[in-house]
Amino acid sequence: MLRTAARTLSRRVFRQTLRDFCEKVPRNLRVSEAISGAGLGKNVQIQGWVRSVRAQKANLFVDVNDGSCLQSLQIVASPEYNDPQLTFGSAVEICGVLKKSLHPKQPVELEAEHIHVVGECNPLDFPFKIKERHKLEYIRQFPHLRGRTNAFSSLLRIRSEAAWAVHSFFKENGFVQIHTPIITSNDCEGAGELFQIEASCPQNSEDDNFFSVPAYLTVSGQLHLEVMAGSFSRVYTFGPTFRAENSQSRRHLAEFFMVEAELAFTRSIEDLTKVMEDMFRRTTEHVLDRCPQDVDLFHKHVTPGHRDAVETMLKDKFHVVTYSEAINILKQSSQAFAFPTNWGCDLQTEHEKYLVKHCGMRPVFVVDYPYQLKPFYSRDNQDSPLHTAAAVDLLVPGVGELCGGSLREERLDLLKARLEEVGLEDTYSWYLDLRRFGSVPHGGFGMGFERYLQCILGVDNIKDVIPFPRFAYSCLL
Repeated sequence: MLRTAARTLSRRVFRQTLRDFCEKVPRNLRVSEAISGAGLGKNVQIQGWVRSVRAQKANLFVDVNDGSCLQSLQIVASPEYNDPQLTFGSAVEICGVLKKSLHPKQPVELEAEHIHVVGECNPLDFPFKIKERHKLEYIRQFPHLRGRTNAFSSLLRIRSEAAWAVHSFFKENGFVQIHTPIITSNDCEGAGELFQIEASCPQNSEDDNFFSVPAYLTVSGQLHLEVMAGSFSRVYTFGPTFRAENSQSRRHLAEFFMVEAELAFTRSIEDLTKVMEDMFRRTTEHVLDRCPQDVDLFHKHVTPGHRDAVETMLKDKFHVVTYSEAINILKQSSQAFAFPTNWGCDLQTEHEKYLVKHCGMRPVFVVDYPYQLKPFYSRDNQDSPLHTAAAVDLLVPGVGELCGGSLREERLDLLKARLEEVGLEDTYSWYLDLRRFGSVPHGGFGMGFERYLQCILGVDNIKDVIPFPRFAYSCLL
């Protein structure tokens, strides 16, 4: 019994010793966790970058941010910690006790017991200055450093949450994610704006192509999604796409991200517009709910008043007009357009923005475009005399076209005739096979992810909503 009692006492002593040790060893917290109250009254460690240093006679105040949230954590320390290396932009590790703050604007503060400067930063050379609100045009010049600014760190957190919301929406609605290839031989859009790729080392054959055919960076994952829609009925992809547009405008990127979906057994445009609208609403509501401070930063300081525009977009069901109705609206307008508004002309950005304005600054679907304006895979409505395709674009305030989609031509004879007309029958023989073996009516759409972020945040330049913008004549990191 004495041995048993001794072992029991020994275990109790060991557990108490272990608890005492764990209480002394600082728990590593993110700034967002500390601000939420996790670790209150405990010995914790914070790692991040200094946003401000204020030295007073009795105390040293340091604001530290690690990118986990917009708000910084205030550190209260003895003046003896006022190291010359402790400057705006420097990287630090700080240990201390997390306590409630008496200041109404900050729930907690960290009483520092140890401050270690991990990485120095000369504030005179650092391009961003303390307490200065830099414009997006200025921070765009420093793509390798702009993540340190409030505006761009907020943008990236919003972007991350929006991407998660898109994946969650498709998962909850029974879609299977497909990783479509980046290297392809297809020009899905038929516009010819392709980046051709070649191996950097010479090939030991008469044919210089690494592959058996010329290869390009993808402009869309749609055709590969159509392949998989023949097996899984609901599929989507979310990844980078590329366009060799020789443009430096605020609307264009050479590399951007696309959300694309394909649905089998779909017989009407309404089936597609419902998914588009539901995805837009669910994603936007998620972002507004999960990133309130980050969104508010944009809506108050970058694009004041845009929150009202977002709420207007979400208030009512999206409008629907036919292409013919849209042309009539444009023709009746007193506005002078730079591009023609005749039936059969493609809608330009100025037309799209006017249509959105005409519909009360709410999103609007334009359906049934002229057949000759759309790619070979768009379904022929076989209506005369207009001859339209079962295609749809979603137009939104500030951006214009956000989504584009169509029912796909599932009738083999009509698709084959269209491919022969454009001289692509041999190139897309595999695509015709999809119609020969168990074909079903189907359709799909794509949404530019950067344009979506522009829409909900009110950002004018697309280069300000992507981490590393690629565009014509730009320098690459």
